[in-house]
Amino acid sequence: MIRPVTILAALGSFTSVLQAQGDCFPAGNSNEAKTFAIFAVPLAFGPIGPARSEAGRVELGFELSYLPNVDPATATPTVCRPGKGPENTDLLFAVPRPRVSVGLGAGFAIEGSWVPPARLNDVEANLFGVAVSYGTGIGGSAGIVVRAHATLGRINAPITCPDQELANQVSECFQGTRSDDRYHPNVAGLEALVHWRGRVQPYLGAGYNRLMPRFQVHFVNSQGSLDDRKVEVDLNRLAVLGGVRWQATPAWSLAGELYATPGDAVTVRTAVRLGL
Repeated sequence: MIRPVTILAALGSFTSVLQAQGDCFPAGNSNEAKTFAIFAVPLAFGPIGPARSEAGRVELGFELSYLPNVDPATATPTVCRPGKGPENTDLLFAVPRPRVSVGLGAGFAIEGSWVPPARLNDVEANLFGVAVSYGTGIGGSAGIVVRAHATLGRINAPITCPDQELANQVSECFQGTRSDDRYHPNVAGLEALVHWRGRVQPYLGAGYNRLMPRFQVHFVNSQGSLDDRKVEVDLNRLAVLGGVRWQATPAWSLAGELYATPGDAVTVRTAVRLGL
């Protein structure tokens, strides 16, 4: 006779298997959430200096943002794939991002950016940044800018099962195909900047970011089975930033910025702009 305890144990094991194979919603203190928070720091559409708001002023720019490394301990899943080794998170050193801003007058400006879908070191991004800002003077040569921003789109990369793991006999990736996982950063934020006018324009700021990362595995194992589980988490973060913009000529400017969410990561951004 099969005892009830045995049945319950079997059901418990079956439920655990289903949970392990299904979509995952980790808590904010999980390694998965911490990894997403680190990713969001360089991908947030930071200002790199207040946008020029004169009506009809157009500035074309090119930004380069450092991608902080995720240490192996943090890159090791704790909830969604327990027992798996570190994910393949450090694929690029920096992310390039073309930018454009348009002054609307009366203190308003809009900004946009696009990272086109060109594959670099197995990473293919198709990311969009948008922002709208309003600035006004607060006395003397100082001013304040309030800015709302968002980063949308996706990044495809072999994060769960890169090539080196396909030859690892103790890995769940062994003899499968290289994964083509998809990550949607989904970062939205609001920030305020205090800046000083002149040829050299320092600024300081702080803000709030809402992170809604969505990650989908795409891996075919050695038996031909597709793993397409999703990982979703929502996070809130405070951001601090500071930098300086140098108006080299009336047309050209250079800028550098430190941008951080305390407890997660710090990134360094640089940008060159041409005013039209």
